[in-house]
Amino acid sequence: MKVVVLGAGLMGKEAVRDLVKSDDVTKVYLADLNLRPAEDFAEQLMSDKLDLLQLDANNDLQLQEVMALGDVVINALFYTFNEKVARIAVDIGVHSIDLGGHIGGATDAVLGLADKAVAKGVTIIPDLGVAPGMINILTGYGASKLDKVDSIKLYVGGIPVKPEPPLNYNVVFSLEGVFDHYTDPSHVIRNGKLLEVPSLSEVEPIYFDGYGELEAFHTSGGTSTLTKTFPDVQTLEYKTIRYKGHAEKFKLLVDLGLLSRETEVTIGGSKVKVRDVMREQLSPQLRLGDKSDAVLLRVIVNGEASGMPAAYEYNLVTEKDLSVNETAMARATANTVSIVAQMIGNGTITKRGVHPPETIVPGEQYIEEMQKRGVVIEETVKTQETHV
Repeated sequence: MKVVVLGAGLMGKEAVRDLVKSDDVTKVYLADLNLRPAEDFAEQLMSDKLDLLQLDANNDLQLQEVMALGDVVINALFYTFNEKVARIAVDIGVHSIDLGGHIGGATDAVLGLADKAVAKGVTIIPDLGVAPGMINILTGYGASKLDKVDSIKLYVGGIPVKPEPPLNYNVVFSLEGVFDHYTDPSHVIRNGKLLEVPSLSEVEPIYFDGYGELEAFHTSGGTSTLTKTFPDVQTLEYKTIRYKGHAEKFKLLVDLGLLSRETEVTIGGSKVKVRDVMREQLSPQLRLGDKSDAVLLRVIVNGEASGMPAAYEYNLVTEKDLSVNETAMARATANTVSIVAQMIGNGTITKRGVHPPETIVPGEQYIEEMQKRGVVIEETVKTQETHV
């Protein structure tokens, strides 16, 4: 199979690192506007399978030409491109997956292409990061083992292994995306009803071996398509994991309007968005650089099996791979998109149309493939109500 990877950022490059190792993959095209980082990466990788392509993703014709080179497209661009890439994939008849972006209706727009995708015989899967993405796959897998699902609780965090004050946080994706997750409302199901709750709210303690007491709080986008896939559950919520005190500090910034998309101030006769100033001020301070990060994940699916209470719990703790300088977030995210792209290309996934990860990615095989890559997801089966 031939795979096109759009975007030579961290996730795109790490997906390529995994793809070229596969016997099923004959060619990988890595496309981006700025190829300098990709050239350095390609020199280190030294793979005959890899070609680099210059791409302006704002140019629809150029985007179409590049995407047509592959059997499967991995969209690792910023989520504002997700609808466009999915639409072009359907138009030209190639399979496509993306890293997610439920904020602002991006994923809903992709899901709206379902009928056209079926007619063209292509598979489109949005939201294949960690949250959403990995948590969706694990939720779907746990739910498939139950006769009835009552409760789904999801916890994910990308955090530094050695936190540094004052925020005890480093950016492993995009700070702009973090601001979105902290400012937009979160969707939950409570007592069987779909509700909105403020992000950064309802802080609770959570524990992982080696990390002690952390905190978890609501952030937007995490429940993603799960509220539609599991509309009949009593409880569904997603919380982000951080070191203690993080939510309170960021809530102050939100309450002061410093992360708002709309807030502007006039300085020296020029209008400036306060959010842009905050992003530019914080980005260099929060850059991960050579430091080690960790991804912590917990998925708890409660319900009934054979008339008895049962729960399936999935836990993941993975840290940066220092041997290849691959961040924990990249290990979790890039391997996920690479594995699913290969599942489509090699015929493991045959269902056509647009499908969320929880309904189409085979959980057992996914966990096995992640384990081969050193990302170990542990399953625990419990026969009574589970508490974090």
